[in-house]
Amino acid sequence: MSKQKETKTNAMRILDQLGIAYEGKAYEAGEFVDGLATAEKLGLPYDVVYKTLVTRGESLEYYVFVLPIDKELDLKKAARAVDEKYVEMLPVKEITRVTGYIRGGCTAIGMKKEYKTIVSAAAKTQEKIHISAGKIGMQLELRPGDLCRAASAVYADILP
Repeated sequence: MSKQKETKTNAMRILDQLGIAYEGKAYEAGEFVDGLATAEKLGLPYDVVYKTLVTRGESLEYYVFVLPIDKELDLKKAARAVDEKYVEMLPVKEITRVTGYIRGGCTAIGMKKEYKTIVSAAAKTQEKIHISAGKIGMQLELRPGDLCRAASAVYADILP
């Protein structure tokens, strides 16, 4: 009897190297699935499933924001959190070039470069949250503080 080997994503390998506990959760997905559909496929409440958004500031630096899937990023609060005059959403066509991940599979852990990363302060109220594992069809469940450690992130109020 052969044991099927679990496919590890780059984010999982980084968490393993850091000794951070997580649980990988696979789900059926096509080319792109949004966070709301992901939560429904996994039977999870929206407030524990988080999305990763990438922005560009006035300085042309990139910034990463992690927030609940059913919330919008407050761009003014986001800009203040990273000491920028303003930030704007990165165009979808640039996501892979900037992060190394594809739309729908983007995670704050293990991007091509380490960008300043902000996690919504709302995450502090959750024991565990779910984030993309770095590929469509795979999520990670972990503690918010462990996400911050793995992504060198800080908390801030970035919601409307």
